[in-house]
Amino acid sequence: MVSLVSSAVQIFGAVLILAGFALAQFHVLDQRSLTYLVFNLVGSILLAIDADVERQWGFVMLETAWALVSAWGLAVAVRRRRSPSAAP
Repeated sequence: MVSLVSSAVQIFGAVLILAGFALAQFHVLDQRSLTYLVFNLVGSILLAIDADVERQWGFVMLETAWALVSAWGLAVAVRRRRSPSAAP
């Protein structure tokens, strides 16, 4: 049986990812914005950790890949913000 804490972590992680996606679809957030990328990174890390605890290996792989791609995009976005000469 999935614990209450595990369910809360799953819901919070999913809400972060889905909120970022929905806000991007409604043109409130850009998919390269720091907010969008942080939502995806934190949400996917939470889901990956929970999937690991529950030994759901397919979801561990999916969410870890999602987290790595989000982290890469976040690093690029931060680097772009710090470098005024960088192209948009």
